[in-house]
Amino acid sequence: MAAKERAKAGKPRLYYPSPTGAERGRVRLRTLSNLRWLAIAGQSVALFLVYFALGYPLPLTYCVAAIAASAILNVVLALRYPASHRLANREASYYLAFDVVQLAALLYFTGGISNPFSLMFVAPVVIAAATLNLGNTVALAFIAFVSVSIIGVVHQPLPWPPGEPLMLPQLYQAGIWAALIIGIGFTSVYAWRIASESTRMSAGLAATQLALSREHRMASIGALATAAAHELGTPLGTIAVVARELERGMKENSPEIEDVRLLRAQAERCRAIIARLANPEEGLLGNTARLPLGALLDDIAVSYRDDATKIVVSAQQSGGTQPQVWRVPELLHGLGNIIENAADFASSKVAITAGWDATQLSVVIEDDGPGFAPEIYERIGEPYVTSRPGHHALGETEMGPRGSLDEHEGMGLGFFIAKVLLEQTGGVVKAANPPGGGARVSIAWARGVIDGDAPPATAPE
Repeated sequence: MAAKERAKAGKPRLYYPSPTGAERGRVRLRTLSNLRWLAIAGQSVALFLVYFALGYPLPLTYCVAAIAASAILNVVLALRYPASHRLANREASYYLAFDVVQLAALLYFTGGISNPFSLMFVAPVVIAAATLNLGNTVALAFIAFVSVSIIGVVHQPLPWPPGEPLMLPQLYQAGIWAALIIGIGFTSVYAWRIASESTRMSAGLAATQLALSREHRMASIGALATAAAHELGTPLGTIAVVARELERGMKENSPEIEDVRLLRAQAERCRAIIARLANPEEGLLGNTARLPLGALLDDIAVSYRDDATKIVVSAQQSGGTQPQVWRVPELLHGLGNIIENAADFASSKVAITAGWDATQLSVVIEDDGPGFAPEIYERIGEPYVTSRPGHHALGETEMGPRGSLDEHEGMGLGFFIAKVLLEQTGGVVKAANPPGGGARVSIAWARGVIDGDAPPATAPE
């Protein structure tokens, strides 16, 4: 098995739920019910003001029946489901479609689209765009489109003082119809894209926290090993001393002397291993260990070297001795992800260059692969954007599949996670396609950020 495949196989597979379209559409029933009660109150106030306060004639019985239908639906849902019940996409679509049809019926008796309250057709579609998947949103927008078109042609007269009928020109009514259709389409598309981007970003940040948590657990294992080394040193020393005394008290031809020598040798070997673990500068298991920048990069890259990909680490010194950088989990995982991506896409070689001067440190990772695809170049660093063979940059209808973190990194989260983690350490990440071909990712830090007297201050988990 190749080195980088072994490295992947050694990673724990951590799972978390991705906000797929089905899950994204799960809204609370109470939310829709409260909005419907608000609409019922507004419709009732407007209806009784027009009929009783202004004295305009209208079919009050039918209008009250339309409003009562919404109230009855809310009461039935409140009796059938608990307050905390969440709706799946299809359920929420049915209830929002009812709201569209109920509004269309009410407007049919009160002037059709000539009624200023026809603007309220926008509300259910925007709610759907912000909470449901694309298919249900399009279906609801179509229902709204049909409803607006029907009541634009067939409707009762607009309530108006008797003897003063209001006749709007056909061209003006056509303009109202067009404004409603365009408004519904524009606001729903805008709301859906904003909600989609927000959900994708939330999924990416959740994966980032998961990756960081994994690295912190690995660092904690190292700290535990160091503590265990200190605790085990004394009893192992005692065992070695007792074994040495037993060996001295035995005759050379004793049958047990070889066993005692083996016991002493193994005890000494354990003490040597523990001594390396107890020294974070040599064992490199503590999360406060430091390494020269070049050695750190070589230590990270070793997991991704194989016979097909040559990874070369070099240094470009502009002044001073090579800086000692902190091995914080954010830095290790971030650089590791970028190096892994470069090794996966490289034809034969990955060049990693460490540079430093009096003002900044830099790491440049270049590969001789195909480079960043043109269709994703402007979106590099966003979650679920990839040109990895076998996958595609996820469209706006998908938030990412359910699965393990490693699978999600293969779907376009790896670079996003790396960018977020490296930025938490104070780094500035840039990606480009150099003129000579391939891909280049550069990271720069101000001096003292990752090579200061204390580890870099990173965002908490």
